[in-house]
Amino acid sequence: MTAPRDRRGRASDETWAYDRGDDPGDADRGPVVNTGKLWAGGLATAVVAALVALVGVLIVRAILPSSRGFDNDDAVLLCLLAAAAALAATGLAHLLLVSTPRPLAYLGWIIGLVTAAAVVLPFTGGAPVPVKIATAVIHLVIGVAIGSLVTGAAAAAVRRPPRY
Repeated sequence: MTAPRDRRGRASDETWAYDRGDDPGDADRGPVVNTGKLWAGGLATAVVAALVALVGVLIVRAILPSSRGFDNDDAVLLCLLAAAAALAATGLAHLLLVSTPRPLAYLGWIIGLVTAAAVVLPFTGGAPVPVKIATAVIHLVIGVAIGSLVTGAAAAAVRRPPRY
């Protein structure tokens, strides 16, 4: 089997996953998604999100050393939840890419609204106000990182098939 070719006839080293039951000449065929590239980007995003959470906690500990809002258990949980959120966003991106029109627009709205909810969430508890603000800022930065990186990975992993 020969390597896939782009529009100019050049060989491509990328392997694209798609429903092989479609006729290549079918104009209604959906996007071609490179699932390996998408999920590699999602895993990298999970690592970045966990590190953003860790750095955020370390900064808050340095600025507010007397606050008890971020003990080690809370820090580990925040890092794990940030990584899980990145993987969930990647799964959502994959689902949207193969099932909806304008998937990146929907993905952006969903991630933006979940991030907004995560930013407001700390203000519903009984922690001191500086801890609430710090937690909200950390959640915001994690959400922005996940949104930008997963959207970028999704955009890089999808191609429209050529129309014959």
